[in-house]
Amino acid sequence: MKFLSTIEAAANLKAFILVVGFLFARSEASEQEALVARGDYLVNSIVACGNCHTPRGTDHKPISEMHLAGAFQVDRAEFTAYAPNITPDPETGIGTWSDEEIIRVIREGVRPDGTIIGPPMPTRVYREMSDTDVRSIVAYLRTVVPVKNSLPRSVYNIPLPESYGPPVDTVPDISPDDTLAYGAYVANALGHCMECHTPLVKGTPDLSRNGAGGNVFVKPHGMELVAVAANISPHPEQGIGRWTDEEIKRAITEATSRDGRPLQPAMPFYFYKKISDEDLEAVIAYLRSIPPQAIE
Repeated sequence: MKFLSTIEAAANLKAFILVVGFLFARSEASEQEALVARGDYLVNSIVACGNCHTPRGTDHKPISEMHLAGAFQVDRAEFTAYAPNITPDPETGIGTWSDEEIIRVIREGVRPDGTIIGPPMPTRVYREMSDTDVRSIVAYLRTVVPVKNSLPRSVYNIPLPESYGPPVDTVPDISPDDTLAYGAYVANALGHCMECHTPLVKGTPDLSRNGAGGNVFVKPHGMELVAVAANISPHPEQGIGRWTDEEIKRAITEATSRDGRPLQPAMPFYFYKKISDEDLEAVIAYLRSIPPQAIE
């Protein structure tokens, strides 16, 4: 009987280990699924990676078959910029890069070969992206269909910094319960709104005029037009101080101004229509909290 009890105990232990292993694997899979889902939301809405990294068709909409495969961006006096292929293609994309190398590119602007990425990549604000969100983006990028598409590197007529700051260590999540702090995080670290809507000085946003607009985009995404970033500060005449929340939401998600006028690219309306109501409301609360700006 003692011998049988030992066999039964061993069998029970083995069964217990199998159950624990199964539950642990399920837990890991669920966590990974949650990361990918969060990354999908970020990349295809507020972060709008495809606004730069996906080429446009003749209808000016992103070409779905070339999702994140890289595209010409902008040609201006300071630089001619190309957004690289960020699909998992091993030859022309990021397929051979480690997770940490991708995170370093996003938050520190440093490629695996040690070279610095210049504008319009908004590295300055991406440094504030939380660990959870940047890892979610990486998890999603791993699931994207690889596309072979080689592009030239951007050409700069301005000096690039040796770095954008010290290595980024840990960035905590911002709770949506703190509406203003979360709104600032969504608008800046994720949406990089002020990178476009703040005037540039030598290729760098002039933070003393945060949200004042006036930044000029010549042939954005190769389109035959000149776009000027609007004043999105709460200035009552030049900005959005007199706009209602619904009018601001419509401008962001439907490319329609307060007076019904259609708005132009390079604003990523195609992606912003997918922003959640919670995130939109937090962004609007943040925009109402910044100092009003006027351009003389």
